[in-house]
Amino acid sequence: MNYVLIVGAGTMGTVHAHSYLNMDGVQLAGIVDIRADAAKQLGQQTGTRVFPTMEEAMEALPEIDVIDICLPTYLHLEFVKKAAQFVKNVICEKPLARSIDEAKEMIEFCKEKGIKLFVGHVVRFFPEYVKAKQIIEDGGIGRPGVIRTSRGGGFPAGWENWYESREKSGGLVLDLLIHDFDYLRWCFGEVERVYARGIKGREKLDYTLVTLKFKNGVIAHLEGTWAHQGFSSSFEFAGEKGIVDYDSKKAVPVHLVRHVDSSIQTAGVTVPESPLKENPYFQELQHFIHCMNSGQDPIVTCDDGLKALEIALAAQEAMDTNKPVFLKSVKEELTK
Repeated sequence: MNYVLIVGAGTMGTVHAHSYLNMDGVQLAGIVDIRADAAKQLGQQTGTRVFPTMEEAMEALPEIDVIDICLPTYLHLEFVKKAAQFVKNVICEKPLARSIDEAKEMIEFCKEKGIKLFVGHVVRFFPEYVKAKQIIEDGGIGRPGVIRTSRGGGFPAGWENWYESREKSGGLVLDLLIHDFDYLRWCFGEVERVYARGIKGREKLDYTLVTLKFKNGVIAHLEGTWAHQGFSSSFEFAGEKGIVDYDSKKAVPVHLVRHVDSSIQTAGVTVPESPLKENPYFQELQHFIHCMNSGQDPIVTCDDGLKALEIALAAQEAMDTNKPVFLKSVKEELTK
């Protein structure tokens, strides 16, 4: 049995808690939050003990195998390091940290102590996104050329309005678009150049457009919004042989259109596909537990989290300076 302690009883802590409840071989042992009402509510929903601090939880609970950090971004470094003092496995929600220096410090600290650190970039576990990546790798659209993605909805509510502070949350680019930065890098490799424009000084109507140029020549245009009602996400991958696209607002969201030989008297063929609607958060956390127990490398590593963070911060810099930003390899710097 794997015993889990969750730190943070907000939206993500609640999603993670309910995922663990349905997982074989896992026991949700405790929930930590300084907000007594939030902790009590989640504790009652899940039948789990609650504590105001991590130290009190670790003293009271007989056995904990993994601590899952579901706190605001600016608290990740402090609490990941604190968790690493108690257990050998730590899960941290994305983004890994607020800055490159904080992320590096977190990674190095865990490596030195022999701690397995997992970062929650959950889009890699959404079946629609997994299916699209498979289609691309199988040559379904030929050589990819131009990518479009969109993600967003209304402005998120958070403890003490922490999303409104760019210093704490990193804003739309770091908190939301980082999902697509990680996913596209997973699909197409390293990013060479970043350019971005967005609304400034109106955080609750945040809207951003980002252009990524990958080293393999692929160009991606990303839209992120906290200025619309109702969350939605979409993508379109165009290649020399076809297009694969997805729109969460459609009933059958994923389909592939292949171009055919023009000498054949027929139109393009549309192949609608609808993957099973499984909970990606459950799959992600179950995968991390499996990696803990087996020693297998996770689908998304903390170094991947660091690279996604680098892209997000480059996009912020591009918005601030109105100039394209060329990326450095933080992975190479990390191994020096």
